[in-house]
Amino acid sequence: MSWYYTPKPTVVPAEGFDASADANALRAAMKGFGTDEKAIIDILCARSNGQRMQILETYASELGRDLIEDLKSELGGKFEDVIVALMMPPEKYLCKQLHKAMDGIGTNEDALIEILAPQTNEEVKKIVDCYEDMYNRPLAEHLCSETDGSFRRLLTMIIVGARDPQGTVDADLAVEQANQLYNAGEAKFGTDEEVFYKILAHASFDQLEIVFEEYKKLSGRTIEQAMKDELSGELYDALSAIVECVQMAPHYFAKRLHKAMDGAGTDDASMIRIIVTRSEIDLQNIKDEYDQMYNKTLLSAVRNECSGEYKHALCALLGEA
Repeated sequence: MSWYYTPKPTVVPAEGFDASADANALRAAMKGFGTDEKAIIDILCARSNGQRMQILETYASELGRDLIEDLKSELGGKFEDVIVALMMPPEKYLCKQLHKAMDGIGTNEDALIEILAPQTNEEVKKIVDCYEDMYNRPLAEHLCSETDGSFRRLLTMIIVGARDPQGTVDADLAVEQANQLYNAGEAKFGTDEEVFYKILAHASFDQLEIVFEEYKKLSGRTIEQAMKDELSGELYDALSAIVECVQMAPHYFAKRLHKAMDGAGTDDASMIRIIVTRSEIDLQNIKDEYDQMYNKTLLSAVRNECSGEYKHALCALLGEA
């Protein structure tokens, strides 16, 4: 996605890449007594996901071993979580995170929103197909069993691929949709939630950008201001995430990272998920946004919040030299 910004990653494919050399170096780092965690970080945090997949295959074909199993047996805690996350294709990792958010008692609605709200149809389709392969259960069915009301309907619309393809824009329709949103909220007593989630789940992100501009012309208020007054709970959180991702995705993720580190305790799962999954998309933009929003660098925040090899791995993904 590139609404209003050019995505800048912090992790790019390594030049002069040699899967065999990396596989053997990783084996050497884990062989015998003790583990060379620095070597593991230096290799895996400085390769693209595609390159890591090649290392995985080469490790199996040349050394006859499972790299992920070796890493799990040598590493522990949150450091292990980061490294294992890096060793999965993005959609597989996100499926595991979705499953974890719905598994057991209670549902982590924030994680569901953060994973699904920013996705384009193409990305959603990969996740949906992958989820059924991994868990032998449709993602839509699992989501429906864990959520309810308008929030459930919104998530269902996102994962069935209701959104128009990127680039689908109709200026006249945008005026009409802005009017529909206004009439469903500010202009009446009570709120017609269905109008909100149908438009925000159907229209392409390019179209929504124009709808929000038209809304401001019509109402004199931003769509965010209107939604804050008209909606609440998980539906508000999800629709607000879509609005933020339309306008400036890095801003949304910077806010999520700040929330993960704010106050007592750390939401490590969210921090790992955002840093790992955005590292090859727009993590540099997220860093820049974070610096502006909170008057401190994301790197310094992570250094203060984390420790040990876990900290070193995250800082390496954030582009620390």
